[in-house]
Amino acid sequence: MANTVLCKKFNKELEALDRAPLPGAKGQEVLQTVSKQAWQEWQLLQTMMINEKQLNLMLPESRKYVMEQMDKFFNNEPTDKLSGYVDPNDIVEL
Repeated sequence: MANTVLCKKFNKELEALDRAPLPGAKGQEVLQTVSKQAWQEWQLLQTMMINEKQLNLMLPESRKYVMEQMDKFFNNEPTDKLSGYVDPNDIVEL
């Protein structure tokens, strides 16, 4: 049976990550409080943010921005909207 974690994003027991996805204390916090499902959803959103906002993760301010958005995402707070993204659930068929 896979390890589980009480995921703060979904507020229920879900499959845990196999290892810390980030170095240091932040990685350990994510490992202990974020499920594999939530991490995968964050990775999709993070990729869209990096691409749309043309972030350079070599720059400290870009990394800081991504980490702030990650914290908001996992705490169920609103993250920055992506202007080019259309949620498939919002598409109205004619």
